[in-house]
Amino acid sequence: MSPFIAKEKCKNIFKSLAFWVILGIILGIILGCVHKELALSVKVGVDYFIHALKILIGPIIFVTIILGIISLDNLKKVGSIGLRAVIYFELVSTLALTVGIFITNVLKPGANMNLDPNEIDSKSVEQYLTKSNADISASSEIIHILKDAIPTDIISPFTEGKTLQVLVLAILTALVISLMKNEDKQSIQKVFEVVQNFVFKILQIIMYFSPVAAFCAMAFLIAQYGLNSLLNLGYLLLVMLFACLVFIFGILGIICYLARVNIFKFMRFIAAEVLIVFATSSSESALAPLMKKLEKAGISKATVGLVLPTGYSFNLDCTNIYLSVCLIFLAQAFGVNLSLSHELSILLVLMIASKGAVGVTGSGFIVLGSTLGALGGMQIEEAGGTLAEVLPITAISILLGVDKFMSEMRAVGNLCGNSVAALIVGIWDKQIDWEKFNYAINHPEKFRNEALN
Repeated sequence: MSPFIAKEKCKNIFKSLAFWVILGIILGIILGCVHKELALSVKVGVDYFIHALKILIGPIIFVTIILGIISLDNLKKVGSIGLRAVIYFELVSTLALTVGIFITNVLKPGANMNLDPNEIDSKSVEQYLTKSNADISASSEIIHILKDAIPTDIISPFTEGKTLQVLVLAILTALVISLMKNEDKQSIQKVFEVVQNFVFKILQIIMYFSPVAAFCAMAFLIAQYGLNSLLNLGYLLLVMLFACLVFIFGILGIICYLARVNIFKFMRFIAAEVLIVFATSSSESALAPLMKKLEKAGISKATVGLVLPTGYSFNLDCTNIYLSVCLIFLAQAFGVNLSLSHELSILLVLMIASKGAVGVTGSGFIVLGSTLGALGGMQIEEAGGTLAEVLPITAISILLGVDKFMSEMRAVGNLCGNSVAALIVGIWDKQIDWEKFNYAINHPEKFRNEALN
């Protein structure tokens, strides 16, 4: 290799956002190990970063969906995309739950722990129990979701980060614009295109600070929990990681294979966004740049704009894996033998409960508690009583030490799952430019800093 080529490669590496994010992660780990107090104090950096991105998510989703819908010649396509997305979400979410239950049963991370429910300290989970004491039922959960999707005014969906309400406003606005005269429609479309460029320019500036956010997040993580904190429930973390990898490269891999897409190439294409999500433990931190990147890769604006935001509410695949893995793990840890009928009941309840994560801060842990509460009346014959008597809701407290690390797995897995969802729905509804897409996944370096362009 000539010195000139080597120099050019070095320049490209230093220009890569992914490189600086990785460097930020490494430096954050070092700071967390050597200066705990300083590392704890820098958490404010990632808080500000995520807060800034959350402010932009509403406007980006709003203008993207509107531009996507009004660009379609036939409004039937909107309903077609939505219907296919719902079918895909429910099918794949159920598969994710099944993967979690099956792998935890095979690997048994909680076996022989022999924990006593009477020795649990409930104080550490009181804040979650107060939020999760409502019974879960299909009707109540559907009503809750529908109510939460109806905006009470135009401003609060954007200021309070209510993605579902922004989605509803955007769809209604786009439908009204689509019914207008063609000249008026084109004029309004140009205005929204200017607004979109403006919002993405702000995003471009914010994304330059993602390595700093990664540094702050990892420094706080290591200082707060320590490197040794992974050892206590390390096997559970490995099982969770293995289940997520099986789902991503197994289940999603097969789905992509049937759609003539190489899952490994596609994951490489979104690697920069995966790194950002891993560092910040927030799926939202990469939502906006991911939407822009998938659009540039040939998936239609309407598909990306509808599927991705909706998926972050209804297609939380690795949150489903987390819920199923943790429930089976807790049963094993407390010596509760679950029959096949018990596990089928858990699967059915989780299919509903996982949708309860919509709009709830710290949703994974809270929904885990509420699911245990909903299953409390289930009879356990060997124990001669109910599940609540042998496995109380307070049992989730033993997961507090590792929940932060599992949160990162959930966030990364959900990002991958929703990216594949947008891809598959786009292919299914013929809303993809194959020439652009194939070029993108075969030349990911051309799109690596797409959020900055």
